[in-house]
Amino acid sequence: MENLTQSVSLAIIFSGVFLWVGMLTGVWKYYQIRHSEQARAHYYVDIAHRSSLLYAPASLIIAVLAYFSVWSEGVNLIFVLINLFFFSFSILSYVLHGWLKDTSNQFKVPHQMGRWQLPKWMLTSAMIALVVGELGATAGLLLGAILGLSVF
Repeated sequence: MENLTQSVSLAIIFSGVFLWVGMLTGVWKYYQIRHSEQARAHYYVDIAHRSSLLYAPASLIIAVLAYFSVWSEGVNLIFVLINLFFFSFSILSYVLHGWLKDTSNQFKVPHQMGRWQLPKWMLTSAMIALVVGELGATAGLLLGAILGLSVF
């Protein structure tokens, strides 16, 4: 087997981690459904389950883009790590809200994290960083792959 770069390897490994977390949160979701009078899991347990399962193939796509990218391994690694960080951050926040059962909408003011209220600027800043980080890093990998595949 060909030696893969660290950026590609990390994206593949995290794809497996996200798949496994999706399976674990699926068990949690099923448990809550079975023990709920409404036959429903908490809103954020469901979101954690679904997002984990969606970030698993997204991480594989990130791995493929990094594999074909013309950028240096250092640049590709930064782009991959930015995406993996924000994917992980999102899943973790959903798991926390599901565990704490503190909200059914993390954007509802006041922003709750358990018994604490988070300042509005904190969620806004986190969302701006997530949007800029994920879109920018993915655009960088996509451009690198387009150039690497000599599409244009």
